[in-house]
Formats: sequence, structure tokens, C-alpha cells
Amino acid sequence: MMSSSSALAPGRAGNPRARYLPGEAGMWFFILGDLLIFGLYFIAYMVYRGQDSALFLHSQQQLNQSIGVINTLVLLTSSWCLALGTEAARDGKTAHALRLFGATVAIGGLFPFLKLLEWGPKLAAGHTAGENLFFMFYYVMTGLHLCHVLLGLVIIGFMIRHLRRNPLPDVKFLEAGAIYWHMVDLLWLVLFALFYLMR
Repeated sequence: MMSSSSALAPGRAGNPRARYLPGEAGMWFFILGDLLIFGLYFIAYMVYRGQDSALFLHSQQQLNQSIGVINTLVLLTSSWCLALGTEAARDGKTAHALRLFGATVAIGGLFPFLKLLEWGPKLAAGHTAGENLFFMFYYVMTGLHLCHVLLGLVIIGFMIRHLRRNPLPDVKFLEAGAIYWHMVDLLWLVLFALFYLMR
């Protein structure tokens, strides 16, 4: 039976025109479902914002845009490390891939810390989910995203364990984990634009 790495080679090198879908079908199904759910939240947010733009704009000014920018850079950098690590694992450079996966966890792990650092002063100032619709959407959507970040860090941990235990790793498994993390990154970019940048 052909290994994942061997199965990958013809589509990538032997025949550049051959179509290759990275990861596993189950992960793509999960991601599409997740994007659909978040998409509904995004639409609802835009509808309610259109109905009371002054309230949303005033509430938006209470957010810490600097932390939002830093969190965006954190996720973009971690996704870059993970992409490079997945490519290294694909090429059989296990030690290099492990270093990059470790860097992904270290950098990505800053996100939950910064998010709690951002939430703390707001909650202390009385800006809770019950204050108005903006903060309800803000806490629900960023909280749901934070859960995805934590799950992503766990998945990358499994990727590291898999790579350490298998000289010939299942590349599809590694790609599936990387795709999930990139989806988390994409969702944050939309959330950042909606909550921090939109005027």
C-alpha cells in the first residue's frame, strides 16, 4: 500500500497538473460547517449593526485596538510557521518540522493570554455581554473563536506527538491539522475587521 508521502509525490512533482486536495475530507466537511455557522453570525451582526450603527460604533470604541492588532500578527505568524512546518514534514525534514510546530504552539499560545488580558479590564468596567447587542456579539463570537484557538493548539500538540512517533508520518493528518489552524486564522481576520476596524 502506498504511504501518504508517496501518494503525494505524483500530484506534486511527477505531474504538476494533477489535482491534489490537502488534508482529509472529514476535516474539510467540519471546516465548511464551521464557516457556515460563523457566516450566519457575521450576517446577524451586520443586520443588527445596520439597525443601530451609533450604538455599535460607540461600543466599538471601547475595544483595545492595539491588542487586536497584536493578536492578528500572532495568528498570522503562527500560521506561517505551521505552513513551513507542514512543508518540512512533507519533505521528510522531521527535526525542522518539529521546531516549526513548536514555534506555532508558542506563538499561538499568546492569543488566549492576550484575549483574557483584553477581556479583563472591559468586564471590570462593566462592559459585559448583557450591556448591549454589540458586546453580546463581541463576547459570543470572540469567545467561540477562542475555543477554536484552544482546540487548534491541542490539535497541533497531537501533530507534534504523531511526528515524533512516526518516521514516516501521515502527511494527510498533518495537513488536516494545518488546515484547521488556517481556518481559525481566517475567522479571526474577519472578526478583527468587523469588531475593530469597521466604522
